Amino acid sequence: MSLKDQITEDMKSAMRAKEAVKLGTIRLITAAMKQKEVDERIELTDTLVLAIIEKMIKQRKDSISQFEAGGRQDLADIEKAELAILSAYMPAGLSEAEMQAAVTAAVEETDATGPQDMGKLMAALKPKLAGRADMAVVSALVKAALAAR
Repeated sequence: MSLKDQITEDMKSAMRAKEAVKLGTIRLITAAMKQKEVDERIELTDTLVLAIIEKMIKQRKDSISQFEAGGRQDLADIEKAELAILSAYMPAGLSEAEMQAAVTAAVEETDATGPQDMGKLMAALKPKLAGRADMAVVSALVKAALAAR
């Protein structure tokens, strides 16, 4: 079953169970998927659906930090609930050691020699790690690896 089908089935079960927060969050995912399909006239693959969900997770994390900084814990709690639902669709994350191993392998593959090769390395790593690793952490690991060269 594709991720898109899984989301549709989860939406139906959330409707039946009257889970308002889960239903609302899944509807947001569905709306974002349909928007992408209409805008780009494509059929979404699991990779594209994961990219959409990853973007939504990043938005929620940003919102949580902003709401907490502004003293709006009630809104931060709503965002945290949505974040938990969105995170359930993401594949298992990689450990720090696995990310470091991927960065090291990519440095060897691309023959990166210094900070000027950062873009080339990130381009090589993004398809491999998208959805499974926080790309900000990967970026920091790449910078450290390139600084050591």
